[in-house]
Amino acid sequence: MEQKFNVTGMTCSACSSKVEREVSKLEGINKVTVNLLTNSMQVDFDENITSNSKIIATVVKAGYDASAVGAKNSSDTAEYTAPKRIGENKEEIAAFKKRIVISFAFLIPLMYVSMGSMLGAPLPFFLTGVENGVSFAFIQFILCVPVLIVNQKYFTKGFGSLWHRSPNMDSLIAVGSSAGLIYGIFAIFRMSYALGQGDMATVHQYHMNLYFESSAMILCLINLGKFLETKSKGKTSEALNKLIDLAPKTALVEKDGNIVEIPVEQVAAGDILVVKPGSSIPADGFVIEGETHIDEAAITGESIPVFKEKGSSVIAATINKEGFVRVKATKVGSDTTFSQIIALVENASSTKAPIAKLADKIAGVFVPVVMTIALITAIVWLAMGAGFEFALNNAISVLVISCPCALGLATPVAIMVGTGKGAENGILIKSGEALEIAHNVQTVVLDKTGTITEGKPKVTDIYPVGTDKSLLLQIAASLEAKSEHPLAVAICEYADKNRVTKLETQNFEAVSGKGICAEIAGDKYIAGNLRMMNESSIDTTSVQNAADSFAEDGKTPLIFAKNSTVIGVIAVADTLKANSKEAIKDLTEMGIDVIMLTGDNEKTAKGIGKELAVSRIIAEVLPQDKEKAVSDLQKEGKIVAMVGDGINDAPALVRADVGIAIGNGTDVAIESADIILMHNDLSSVVTAIKLSKAVIRNIKQNLFWAFFYNCLGIPLAAGVFYTAFGWQLNPMFGAAAMSCSSLFVVTNALRLKYFQAKNLSDIKPDEEPKEEKEIIKMTTLKVNGMMCPMCKKHVEEALNAFPGVAAEVNLEAKEAKVNHPDTISAQELADAVTKAGYEVVGIE
Repeated sequence: MEQKFNVTGMTCSACSSKVEREVSKLEGINKVTVNLLTNSMQVDFDENITSNSKIIATVVKAGYDASAVGAKNSSDTAEYTAPKRIGENKEEIAAFKKRIVISFAFLIPLMYVSMGSMLGAPLPFFLTGVENGVSFAFIQFILCVPVLIVNQKYFTKGFGSLWHRSPNMDSLIAVGSSAGLIYGIFAIFRMSYALGQGDMATVHQYHMNLYFESSAMILCLINLGKFLETKSKGKTSEALNKLIDLAPKTALVEKDGNIVEIPVEQVAAGDILVVKPGSSIPADGFVIEGETHIDEAAITGESIPVFKEKGSSVIAATINKEGFVRVKATKVGSDTTFSQIIALVENASSTKAPIAKLADKIAGVFVPVVMTIALITAIVWLAMGAGFEFALNNAISVLVISCPCALGLATPVAIMVGTGKGAENGILIKSGEALEIAHNVQTVVLDKTGTITEGKPKVTDIYPVGTDKSLLLQIAASLEAKSEHPLAVAICEYADKNRVTKLETQNFEAVSGKGICAEIAGDKYIAGNLRMMNESSIDTTSVQNAADSFAEDGKTPLIFAKNSTVIGVIAVADTLKANSKEAIKDLTEMGIDVIMLTGDNEKTAKGIGKELAVSRIIAEVLPQDKEKAVSDLQKEGKIVAMVGDGINDAPALVRADVGIAIGNGTDVAIESADIILMHNDLSSVVTAIKLSKAVIRNIKQNLFWAFFYNCLGIPLAAGVFYTAFGWQLNPMFGAAAMSCSSLFVVTNALRLKYFQAKNLSDIKPDEEPKEEKEIIKMTTLKVNGMMCPMCKKHVEEALNAFPGVAAEVNLEAKEAKVNHPDTISAQELADAVTKAGYEVVGIE
């Protein structure tokens, strides 16, 4: 099973690597992924061998805290809770603000005392001169102590991590700041002793070489940097939080004739939901009463509201724009499309892309290596004859300039923003691995039916041989009535439209990818493609030219035979989606080979393909052979993305390097895919690949900066360039640089929020204009004077007399609920009730 955990106490990539390493050692663990950005851990484990409690105990033993997400009392049982905003920790931000204010309140006078004289600022007489060296040092110590106390968490966590033999960023800060503090205290004692001995030379030596200000400044700058970093990290999940904000909190449910408001968690499948204009749909279901337009932009990215009427399906968290509707819930809680989208995006944000592996390996040993370098730095400079202060300065600088955070954040911040941006555009990416592979895709294989085309073929031509059109259509409809193939549905719909009576069939048999056969009135009939006819030894010479002509026009010819004799051909065509041409053109311009995969015969496939800029057409592919077609392309060394929507596409979606499922396809296809497109068109394929390229480019920039920064900063801090150029880094500047490094990485990732892709979904097919629908409103009238069912009837008759009005009167509640066009005002309705002899005392 897979379980998500919240892990607190992690401050850098060394922490996340430690947690990942320790949990991986547990027996029964299949895979562990720890995300520093979201402070989360995804664990795939065998529940028969280990449990949540064992995993949590391991994390605690490593020095951190953990809790299972969605579990009760840390047990292995979970229940549904409404999605919560992520990436925001108001308590943490408030704590940072408090520490920053207190720290700088003492740092400013500390800096004035320690460095003011260098800038010509006056100091009190008892702090000036070598003879007052102890007072000068002691006042700095007093000002430094409150800063250390308010930031004690760096010391407790830093030295605690050292105790657990897993040093992290806090350890570097704690050791660096403590080193400056200890040296300052040592200097006070040396000066005090020297003054007693009259050794003014020693007092002068230590007088201006104190590190109290560096010790405090390191903590202040780190605090400020972490505060800005935390605020910025919160912005990385803005896209996901926008989705979560759309989650309905309550629902209006009909119970025993009454409408009650309950928390959305309590809605059950089968409940009748009342949805008013402007309200969110609480659960997935279908309309049982009313008409409206639903804004589905948050789920599908489609900006135009979709018309819904009785029988139409609706999705949780979409917005009812105008009409009053009643909905029967079918999927609730975590089963709703909305909840699954949130879960997919959260899981994808918690995964790691393969590109992060190098950073993870380095992060695992980064802090111990840095501490070793700092120690070597001090020893080497002392051995070279440098003063102790010089050697200590460089060692502290090495500790505080090193930034494991930048390495740890380089990948997750970009993936978080990228997957959130994808969700905003109706693109659900299941993992960081899929996101990375997609940017290298060289070949896109497109299933034809339902992917390139609308998937709703229509009869275009009827070509009878030795019979008439009406009889051929009757036989065709009778044969295809038991088939669920889209072409069969097209023929049956055409027959129904022309009021054709279907004949009874016996011994029906469907041959996958070829056709069907059955008996009618003792005669054997066969319907299907040319391969079906050839295998049945039926001569198709009489219809060959017609079939070829239909195929060349991109139509699918279905041949019909009676007792081994051809009786005609019916041509069926599936129209291209409005933006298929443009999307395929864009993919081609990106240098990607586009291949169309279809079960149609080669001529029909070429007829469709000539309208498209596809590189290659693979025709006459049986459903079970789609996977092989993808495999063959991979054997050519291609990185392949497969786009499909049907059950028969699932094996190919799994086989492909990246499987992309059209969102309104089957559940099997969606489960098999790596990327799910909520749009039912190819524009999102272009967007998904472009987004992948943008995210991976951003990750590479972040990793380059993290490596470059540390590779340059550590030698600079160690004094490598001092002999040649005289460059020496003050620890305070090192601390500032460390904070800026993490902030740079997060800020760079936030640039992905401005990712823009060509919006092909605005391209609409030519269609007949539809009549504008009236906007329906719901008004409640409070009515006095109703005493009996006859009164109720009179009020209903008065209201329902208006055209387009549907009124329900509740005698007990003394109110009338009225659905009415916006062309009829509430006052007109009230006047009608008054005219009927009753008093309207309120309008809602």
